[in-house]
Formats: sequence, structure tokens, C-alpha cells
Amino acid sequence: MAIFKGAGVAIVTPFHEDGSVNYEKFEELVEEQIAGGTDAVIVCGTTGEASTLTHEEHLDLIRFCVEKVKGRIPVIAGTGSNCTQTAVYLSTEAEKYGVDALLLVTPYYNKATQKGLYEHFKKIADSVKLPVILYNVPGRTGCNILPQTAVKLCTEVSNIVAIKEASGNISQVAELMALAEGRIDLYSGNDNQVVPLLALGGKGVISVVSNVAPRQMHDMCQRFFDGDVEGSAKEQLRLIELNNALFCEVNPIPVKTAMNLMGKQVGPLRMPLSEMEPKNVETLKAALSHYGLL
Repeated sequence: MAIFKGAGVAIVTPFHEDGSVNYEKFEELVEEQIAGGTDAVIVCGTTGEASTLTHEEHLDLIRFCVEKVKGRIPVIAGTGSNCTQTAVYLSTEAEKYGVDALLLVTPYYNKATQKGLYEHFKKIADSVKLPVILYNVPGRTGCNILPQTAVKLCTEVSNIVAIKEASGNISQVAELMALAEGRIDLYSGNDNQVVPLLALGGKGVISVVSNVAPRQMHDMCQRFFDGDVEGSAKEQLRLIELNNALFCEVNPIPVKTAMNLMGKQVGPLRMPLSEMEPKNVETLKAALSHYGLL
């Protein structure tokens, strides 16, 4: 059984102006997402600026998220690291807080071999009893999980059950699903490729766009599951302008900017992320206005 079906939000981490985590605002965002039909919350992922959180902040956010969601939808914790032992530590601690699953990004910077990737993910998965979602995003990590490696992992490690695919390589995803023969659940990691991945057997999306348009992303997936593939595809295409604006600079710069423009007051970014270029802000404003979000 899939951890979730539909659109899960890769939720942002709101900060106060002094850079500290704004837990009150985070609770508001969680409630807005649940009210908007979001199917899961993914906390401390790329969009949540996990790479600049301290271990204490990282774990506090996971604990806080579980407490506030109260089992209404699944909570998936990003606990990956380029250090295997750090990932084991974060994962075992997150398990104590009652998360429903873990999201493990490929180890960045190290540029592990496929053998190294296998051993890395197996070591972390073996340290917990929770279901694990692999996260393949070579554009950010410099490391690509090949289909054969992903299939070997989901075949030989019982709690590795899914993959978030953000390679952008539809041919690679198709090969993965052909080799897996139903043994791995697929989630899109790219908001502009949701319907194509659903057509290959995907269960949904782990979405950045859901931060500003949760209902639209949920409904796009639900239409597909209900058999309205044409309607789902139409919504995918309708959202392309918004998607492009939300990725005109590196994520999560545009989405946090968008949320602040919408009055959600999620605060600043943490360095080395910088404020959005003025010309790109205007592009973002136009897209948000076009979709009735401003």
C-alpha cells in the first residue's frame, strides 16, 4: 500500500526576521495545507531549506510537524545526508517522533558509485522500521540513482518502498518502472511532469507548487485517478506558467517569495540563498495574478 496517493507538499520552513524558525507560522501553513486538500506533508526537504538547519532545528521541526498534523495525513521526514551516519542519526530520531515515512536524498558532493549508493541507502533503511522513499535529484546532488540500483534496493531491502524521481529523464523513469514490475512506488519530484509520471504508474507528486496551490495540485492527481486523464493533463498544462515562475530561480527562492507576496509572511531565506532578482519577482507576480493567487 502506498504511503500516500496524490499531491504531498514539500513544505517551506518559515523564519523570523532574525533567522530563527517561526513555529507559529509553520503550524498555520500545515493547517492551510490540510484544509486545501494536501495528501501528505514532507517536512525538512529541499524546499524546507534542510541543508541550512542545525540538527536540533531539523529534529524539532519534524517533531513539531507530527504533533500538529495529529495523524490527519501522512508526515514524511527528510532525513537524508551526504554522511551516512548523520542520515542514520536523523532517521532513527525521526522514527521516535512518529513520522509515517522517511525521504532520503542521494548523498550530495561525495559523488558515490552505484555500489556506494546501494550500501548508503541500505545502511540507513536497516536502522529503522519505517518505509523509505529514495529521492533522486541529480541536478542538485551530482549523483544519479540508476534504475537497476533502485530496483535492487527495493527488491533486497524490505522497507525501501518508493522513489521520488526528479531527474527529469522520462526515459530513465520508464526503464525504472519496467524493471521494477510494481515493486516500487513512484512519485514525481518535478511539478511540470506529474501527469507523465502518473501515466507510467506513479502514485503522485512531492510538490513545491502545492505551497501556493494545494487544491489545484491535489485535484490534478485526483482527476487522473478518477479516470479523467484529459482533465488532469489540461490542469498540468494550465499550471505551466506558474510552475515556470516558481522555478525561474533555484528552489525555494521563488516559492518563499511567492508566499510572502501572497501575505503568508514566511520570512527570509537562509544564506547562501539570496533574495530574488527584481525582474524575476515581476514575472512571479504576473504568474500569481494570472492564477488568481494575488
